Amino acid sequence: MSQTSIRILVADDHPVVRDGLAAVLNGEPDFEVVAQASNGQEAIHQFRLHQPDVTVMDLQMPQVSGTEAIATIRAEFPSACFVMLTVYDGDEDIYQGFRAGAKAYLLKDTPCEEIADVIREVCHGNRYIPEGVGAQLATHLELPTLSDRERQVLKLMSSGKGNKAIAKAMNVTEGTIKFHVNNILTKLGVGDRTHAVVTALKRGIIRL
Repeated sequence: MSQTSIRILVADDHPVVRDGLAAVLNGEPDFEVVAQASNGQEAIHQFRLHQPDVTVMDLQMPQVSGTEAIATIRAEFPSACFVMLTVYDGDEDIYQGFRAGAKAYLLKDTPCEEIADVIREVCHGNRYIPEGVGAQLATHLELPTLSDRERQVLKLMSSGKGNKAIAKAMNVTEGTIKFHVNNILTKLGVGDRTHAVVTALKRGIIRL
């Protein structure tokens, strides 16, 4: 490899995706995949070992999420460059990833040539936000943010629990849960619990 090669870390919990992407990237004359990781914790470890120029990070991974891994690494290495690569296109994922310090966001069905071009872009200090993603981000910034407590209630709602069961699980009163539910409905702009869960799933605020 040339000394000017862009050194890359590929982090994805699916071996076929990870190995396939690494093989494609290694086929580029100016790329060198120096390490791979199968979860967020391993990504942090491999980054510390190799300090790559660019890390291609899946957001949904075990142990430590991609977003958490990005934030942890950038706290230690502020100039670290990340490209988010995921099957999800919920605006919450996009927002949290960029907030953690990622420079680009791509879906896994993005053509390999485009992924390579984006890696080169972020390596040279540029951002890459697809047009549709930019629109989602703009919409997200206009929406009220759910608190951690409201997200917890929403997650329990998605499992089919009623207010009484949620109150017991969270060790609070049923009245407190009703208050949180009303706030959730208002912030998501929906009229009932079912639509709240559907909207939250669509936006990537919660996962089943």
